[in-house]
Amino acid sequence: MDVPYEDLIDLLGKRITLEEAVDRITYLGSGPEGVHDDVMTFDIFPNRPDLYSVEGIARGLRGFLGLETGLPKYPVSASGIDFLVDPSVERVRPFAVGGVVRGVELDDRLLRSLVDLQEKLHTTTGRRRRKVAIGIHDLDRVRPPFTYKAVSPHAIRFVPLGRSEEMDLADILANHEKGVEYAPVLAGKDVLPIILDRDGTVLSFPPVINGVRTQLTPDTRNLFLDVTGTDLDAVSGTLNILATALAERGGKIQTVQTRYADRTLATPDLTPVSMSVNLAHARELLGLDLGPEEAVQLLQRMRHDAVAEGQTLRVRAAAYRMDLLHEDDLAEDLAIAWGYDRYPRGLPKRQTIGTPLAKNAFSDVLRQLLIGYGYQEVMSLTMANAEEPLQTPERAVVLNPVTSDLTTLRSSLLPGLLNLFRLNKHRELPQRIFEVADVILGASNVRHVAAAAIHHRASFTEAKSLALSLLRDVGQAGSIEPVEEPNFIPGRGASVRLGGQEIGRFGEIHPKVLEAYSLVQPVMAFELDVDSLRGA
Repeated sequence: MDVPYEDLIDLLGKRITLEEAVDRITYLGSGPEGVHDDVMTFDIFPNRPDLYSVEGIARGLRGFLGLETGLPKYPVSASGIDFLVDPSVERVRPFAVGGVVRGVELDDRLLRSLVDLQEKLHTTTGRRRRKVAIGIHDLDRVRPPFTYKAVSPHAIRFVPLGRSEEMDLADILANHEKGVEYAPVLAGKDVLPIILDRDGTVLSFPPVINGVRTQLTPDTRNLFLDVTGTDLDAVSGTLNILATALAERGGKIQTVQTRYADRTLATPDLTPVSMSVNLAHARELLGLDLGPEEAVQLLQRMRHDAVAEGQTLRVRAAAYRMDLLHEDDLAEDLAIAWGYDRYPRGLPKRQTIGTPLAKNAFSDVLRQLLIGYGYQEVMSLTMANAEEPLQTPERAVVLNPVTSDLTTLRSSLLPGLLNLFRLNKHRELPQRIFEVADVILGASNVRHVAAAAIHHRASFTEAKSLALSLLRDVGQAGSIEPVEEPNFIPGRGASVRLGGQEIGRFGEIHPKVLEAYSLVQPVMAFELDVDSLRGA
């Protein structure tokens, strides 16, 4: 993320040099990427979404530098606004929270920072809006109460951002650029989520697009924030980050009564989170000889309230710290506040010598043998297409896949080899490749070795010779038995057996399979289980 130097200094309340700002932000928890025209660029560690904005960095830096320690204080009042969550959204996006921030000066710096924070939260915490989606609205242009409910795709029409004509929800998903981008998030839903005011004005079609009616302008002073998603803790934490970032710019936070059928929440809920850390445990983890009072001061510099009760540190953490799950997270904060640049240097207390796992050492032997046979090693993706033409054992399904081609976890190495042949059809023949890698069978990783060759004389005989050579060279005496395998030409497939157990198969690939991979030359292949091949 980009951090404008002068903007940071204004929020920090103290002038430090550009070099000192880069140095201190780095040790606060980021990777420096450079400085251009007084704009510092950092990679922020993904466990700290509260640092995804210049406001969050300034707040953390004030504590890190000792300018303002302890829990940040944000006055919160009630807005008197209701945000109704209708039960109809339970099977679409079941959770929503709302909040109000008044009195913001929406200048270019704040608007740029706010939009950037929103999109970074969408991408990371929000899992590209699948888990969390954010709406920011001009509160003065709509009338509460607001309602979050599910409607049919053609039931409501409104003007979305970026357009001048009304569209219904189905039209937006099919024809609006944001609708096309995020339509997969709502794929298969017969109803779609919408947020309306008391007059039926559309605020938002989450997680896709806001309505133009509540678009932010330089004259906007009061904001309504909505956060919807599939996890209540995630949407609540995201709202806390947004509201407190705006408060750092002078905004006044007000709570909204978010009403579910079975409960009512006052949101944003900035109640501090109570945690504790055992100081002896933290000292052992960090290798630092910290006393209770020193540890309390370090935690206060990380913007916590803390007191020592013997060897136990009682901590009240800010509600925007979504990363605090365990006492080890507080121990990490102790290390950051102490200063990674101050850490004592020394040799490890325990000297160990690493040795390869037997399976990995044996895999290297297989690689050497196959390279010696004239084969080239390749690496294919662990994720695979559910529609692979080659028949393989049942594959585990990937939830929320990145693309439609990567929907399962591979249970065989052979489809990857055939896909590589397809991608290299323009290369000269023969092509001989192999892979030694894990496949997923059931719920376990299983190491396999597979090899394939494509050329005009590739045959069952070549596959048999290769498989038997590999068995011989690893000291195994297996047997070969005919097998009917749909991936192989009838009569040209066989199984390899050791000790009466089948450890794999080889043969000549069936022409129908080759046609599905757009291959015209014969292909022979084998695939064996490495652990069985290794034996005792």
